Amino acid sequence: MTGQELKSSLTPEKVLDILRTTGALLEGHFQLTSGRHSDRFFLMPHTLQHPAQTERLCRALAGLFAEEGVETVVGPATGGIILAYEVARQLERLTGRPVRAIFTEKTEDGGMALKRQWRLRSGERVLVVEDAITTGGSVVKAIAALQAYQPALVGVGCIVDRSRGAVEFGVPLRALVRAEVDSWTPDECPLCRAGVPVVKPKGN
Repeated sequence: MTGQELKSSLTPEKVLDILRTTGALLEGHFQLTSGRHSDRFFLMPHTLQHPAQTERLCRALAGLFAEEGVETVVGPATGGIILAYEVARQLERLTGRPVRAIFTEKTEDGGMALKRQWRLRSGERVLVVEDAITTGGSVVKAIAALQAYQPALVGVGCIVDRSRGAVEFGVPLRALVRAEVDSWTPDECPLCRAGVPVVKPKGN
């Protein structure tokens, strides 16, 4: 079953409304980490600082995987830590089965690893979650860190999928909302030509 065939308990419009009202969906003129410019930017920690709204989003995300027999939810640090915990909690509530939450951390060589003596058993049913996915780099590194344990990876879940279908994890990717966000090089940027000041959302 694909992400498009599954319906969240929250509509995409409601998800965007939650992100907007909590300050995670910014609209203006922004310089992205890649150097490109855009008129929208998702600063997801702004939503995750609000427990009630985070619970609503994670309940909806957990619902997309409630029938997958998830035993452990893994999030790449740092964006996936809160998400993994709350999705695991909501899966427990939905299924009545225990679900644990752990996270991968960056390594000195730029990869990721399970630290803190966390382990997975072979065949353990694992869900990887992230707040927003664009290139999928953090998720790819997290999955690579898990492969040594030979788990049964059931899927990847996120609140916002900004990838435009350009990422492939080898398992289903299910999102609460798929956002088509335009971006331009500085030379092509219509906002630059219009004289709108550019800001770096992650710079402060």
